[in-house]
Amino acid sequence: MIEVQETEKEIVQFRVEKDFLGELEIPKEAYYGVHTQRALENFPLSEEKVHRELIWAIALVKKAAAFANMELGFLEKEKAQAIMKASDEIAEGKFDDQILVNPLAGGAGTSFNMNINEVIANRAIELLGFEKGRYDIIHPLEDVNMGQSTNDVFPTAVKVAIVKLLKELAQEVALLQGAFQKKEKEYAKILKVGRTEMQDAVPVTVGQEFSAWAEALNRDWWRLHKAIERVRHVNLGGTAVGTGLNCPKEYVEIALEKLREFTGLPIAKAENLFEATQNTDTLCEVSGFLKTLAADLIKIASDLRFLSSGPQAGIGELIIPQVQVGSSIMPGKINPVIPEMVTQVGIKVIASDHAITFACSMGNLELNPFLPLISHELISSLKLLKNCCKIFRKKCVSEIKVNEERCKELLEKSACVITAFVPYLGYEVCAEVYKESINTKRSIKELLMEKGYFTSDEIEKILEPGELTTPGFAGFEYLKSKTDHTKGGV
Repeated sequence: MIEVQETEKEIVQFRVEKDFLGELEIPKEAYYGVHTQRALENFPLSEEKVHRELIWAIALVKKAAAFANMELGFLEKEKAQAIMKASDEIAEGKFDDQILVNPLAGGAGTSFNMNINEVIANRAIELLGFEKGRYDIIHPLEDVNMGQSTNDVFPTAVKVAIVKLLKELAQEVALLQGAFQKKEKEYAKILKVGRTEMQDAVPVTVGQEFSAWAEALNRDWWRLHKAIERVRHVNLGGTAVGTGLNCPKEYVEIALEKLREFTGLPIAKAENLFEATQNTDTLCEVSGFLKTLAADLIKIASDLRFLSSGPQAGIGELIIPQVQVGSSIMPGKINPVIPEMVTQVGIKVIASDHAITFACSMGNLELNPFLPLISHELISSLKLLKNCCKIFRKKCVSEIKVNEERCKELLEKSACVITAFVPYLGYEVCAEVYKESINTKRSIKELLMEKGYFTSDEIEKILEPGELTTPGFAGFEYLKSKTDHTKGGV
């Protein structure tokens, strides 16, 4: 039945749909239906939308399900093909404006599943030449949702979207790691002050600092690949609680084979569909991996901000790219906005991990009703980290330069090199030389020569970058045949 309401601006036509609770008016041109309308009325939470990746994933799950039902003779070929065509269009993003339910709607994802079912059904009806709302032609629940439950379709779609994004994030992490490794090689021989607890420590090379950042990212890359193995097993075919009620056995294998084909992802059946329907620990584990990546990125970004601080009144050893003006009042000020962006993303991901962990622990018996929150935050984190790593690499890391003169200046001013002489002179003697260097502003080299401990050539050999930054006693091979400088035990 079509009703018409006239407003000052336009005439809006409605169709009437009904469900178990009664009748509702739906805009005639809408592809969604009564179940979506109730969700819109019940959950006007925010302007947030379900992630595009999740819409893509669930549309392809519906397509795979329609194919399986057609192959088994449960769904007429004409209906199935229309549903599959509509699912493809939704996967491509043609009807995103019709996927309206809030990501945090209650019901363990039912509102989202219903929204998708209704849009697919009405588009399929339209493809067959009928008006939207003709559910006697194709029904959202009896046809589009055949052999399914929200409780197996939604978690499956969530894992498909996560696997896709994990692969993309892993690629970006690998590229970022490569950018750091390139800088490691480029600056392998530049000596500088090492620092522990924000105080001068022993000398290091700039390349070594880049190598440490690269290696941390290498471990993150490995974790992401392990995460894919954790989440690629899905509970499709388990229906309401994992027992598979109302779902033929043959359906699962056919649907999963087509889902792998449609997505290009290594999706597989969970060994225990009952268990996989109620537990979300694998998603909690993935979130933990993302939190670890976030922590590494924050640490790296903080290091870069510190080492590039200044430029005149700070450390100033590194020069990061200038990408935008930094102040509305201070002319010429440039801020480290890319590392700051990285830090903010990291904080957001860590905060999301708290929400995910809590929600994963709140599952009850045969289902976790808080999967919408888990999935929304997890997908948000994956997308943020993927984009963050890409921006970080392109707009910062790849273009970092080293201020060699500043590195040399700070190293010469610092007394940190005294540690290299401990094996020859002993701790107490070196401590006194260090104290004198600090108090008199004279260099370690100058004092060691003045006291007759070493010649200029011997000191230069000990202070070579390769000697100071590799295992062993600096300059030992050179000095072992010369005057005894082994009061400390060498």
